[in-house]
Amino acid sequence: MSDSRLFPNEAPFVRLWRGFLTGRLMIAVALLVLQLLGYAFNQAQAFTPVVLAVCVAYLVATVMLRILGRHAPPYPGTGPHWLPSIGVDILVVSALQLLHPGTMNYTPLFGLPILMAAVLGTLTLALGTTAAVTLLLLLWAWWTGDQSSSDDAQRYLQSALTGTGYFVVSYLVHQLSARLVGEQEVAERSRLKAQVQTQISTLVIEHLNDGVLVVDEHDTVRMANPAAQALLGDGQNMALPFSLGNCVGWQPLVALAHRTFDEEQPQTADVALLHPGESPMGLHVRTWLTSTPSDQNSRAERVCVMFLHDLREMEARLRTEKLAAMGRMSAAVAHEIRNPLAAIVQANALLEEDLQDPGQKRLAHMVQQNADRLARIAEEVLDIARVQHQISHAPGATLALDASVAQVWSDWSSQDPARRRGQVSLETSMVQVEFDPEHLRRVLVNLLDNALRYMGPEEDSLVVQTRTSPAGQTTLQVWSDGASMDKSVERHLFEPFFSSESRSSGLGLYICRELCQRHGASISYQRTTRDTARGKVGGNAFTVAFRRTTRPVEPATLFDSIMI
Repeated sequence: MSDSRLFPNEAPFVRLWRGFLTGRLMIAVALLVLQLLGYAFNQAQAFTPVVLAVCVAYLVATVMLRILGRHAPPYPGTGPHWLPSIGVDILVVSALQLLHPGTMNYTPLFGLPILMAAVLGTLTLALGTTAAVTLLLLLWAWWTGDQSSSDDAQRYLQSALTGTGYFVVSYLVHQLSARLVGEQEVAERSRLKAQVQTQISTLVIEHLNDGVLVVDEHDTVRMANPAAQALLGDGQNMALPFSLGNCVGWQPLVALAHRTFDEEQPQTADVALLHPGESPMGLHVRTWLTSTPSDQNSRAERVCVMFLHDLREMEARLRTEKLAAMGRMSAAVAHEIRNPLAAIVQANALLEEDLQDPGQKRLAHMVQQNADRLARIAEEVLDIARVQHQISHAPGATLALDASVAQVWSDWSSQDPARRRGQVSLETSMVQVEFDPEHLRRVLVNLLDNALRYMGPEEDSLVVQTRTSPAGQTTLQVWSDGASMDKSVERHLFEPFFSSESRSSGLGLYICRELCQRHGASISYQRTTRDTARGKVGGNAFTVAFRRTTRPVEPATLFDSIMI
């Protein structure tokens, strides 16, 4: 007896139970019809009111159990709960065999309760039911022996053989039922595992950065994760399933899928998706077949799985890796040139003291300027390692945003009041953010220095603003009215060693991004328009969005708006 039999409410057991109830009902109807037919054709010999009453009572009992007990079978163990089914069947068959006046034999109907016990009950219940039926058969052989002169040994032997056959059938049916239940349990466990695996695969695919398409031989896309839908292009009909042939721009993917099916081999290719009015989308595509005719599972439907990689992102990652390697090499070189560079600066200073000719002094001054520039570049290159060390060792800290921004602005603008002018709008006087004060100073100074290079001469050419959005997001923004950036420059703004100017090391914005990420903040660039005294003016805005774990502080004594 398997443990699964302890759970009779499972669907297969319920179906078997209802099948037996229906079978009992059909037998009850058949017995009643036979009694009525016997009365119609042979009233004197075949009709007995007691037998008819037994058949009617059996029909009523089977109907009631079919209605009341159809929801779940009884507990499979032995007990009185089997009396309304197995007990009633044995009692009715015994009564019919005993009370019927004719020669009709009702003992084959004992097979129904035996089968019910073997399929739905335990082995003990099955063998116990069979033993009870066998005893009744032997009792019937003894009873008929007293009323007839036939051979007693033959009747007992017949009953014993019938009982033995019932035992064999009961045991075999129970074993078959137990095996089927075991196989069903294995199939159910496999189904649950497959369901969990499918859910895991779906979650993984849905959150992959690379696009995944599942295409059949009719160019129908069965599955497409969000990354794939984004790579295929905006504005297309992405309701699954959809056909790749619906869009002319997807034809390279259709051709690659056809080649995969025809050659039955994985394919790799770089393709360009061309949509009218849009820039070409370069993709690196890899394809695989789920099965081929040579596979054992060749009867399964073949589908092509396509992995889509954005070539621009791949090139960006490669470029970042190259830049990182270049940065490590540059840092090593910068470290090595500091000592000889210091010697050159000192020698030039000593030489300049003895020079009298204006032309020679001008040359010495040029040497000094370029040596200072080279030293500054070397320091910026080495600054990357220092920043990484600071990031990894910086403790968590909080600061009053408005007060910190006002202090940094005051220090920065005081160095050159004639040029470093602008508007400061502080609107988060009651907000404290998680950021290291020195790191915030460094981020803001880098952004201000960057804006100073491109801003105009007007009073409102530079704006520093802090604010909190209705959703609770606190931001710091540095806006300047410089010219718009080229798209090729904008894509690489925060990469190390990238700069649109030959005199810049390209490390300022990269350091800002690293410091922001250390404190759970983010930095981004937008081309925005502001209302100024000159009207609407377009400009470049760098926005730092702080982590949303702010708390109020005591009211500050700063003015909300400062004009410098």
